[in-house]
Amino acid sequence: MSENSAEQLDVVLLKAGRTKIRYTGELLSDDGTRVAVRAPWAGGGVRDFGFVRFEPGDVFTEYYWRDRWYAIKEVRSATGALKGWYCDITRPALRSGPELVVEDLDLDLWVSADGTDVRRLDEDEFAESGLARTDPEAAAAALSALDDLESLARGGDFTALLV
Repeated sequence: MSENSAEQLDVVLLKAGRTKIRYTGELLSDDGTRVAVRAPWAGGGVRDFGFVRFEPGDVFTEYYWRDRWYAIKEVRSATGALKGWYCDITRPALRSGPELVVEDLDLDLWVSADGTDVRRLDEDEFAESGLARTDPEAAAAALSALDDLESLARGGDFTALLV
């Protein structure tokens, strides 16, 4: 990939078998296991979670794994200030040519830039999804991935995943 012509990759986020969002990002790397993409905030307008705001101008550097049940998104403001990391619990990513497909499993983890705010999100949505009933192995893998990420975030080893 040359500096003048960055390769583009379409990121497709599925939820319950449907496309939740689709956007184009710049492929930063793909080592066969982990794919890294940089993209502007793809949501419409501002999304205020109370503990962080995603807004136009924010830049997400996203890391997806083919062998792990999560994706980590480093969030920076338009000025480059680190806001933190939003982690989606997902099935392992699948890349086919110019498209990266990831299935969101509802569970999320937020880690603030200074590491003092680590919070589990959307556990109620996960329970309501029925995944534990319809695919108990996937549900167990999702919960294990959330536990692993939270442990790394609280233990200070979290950013080593992104190197």
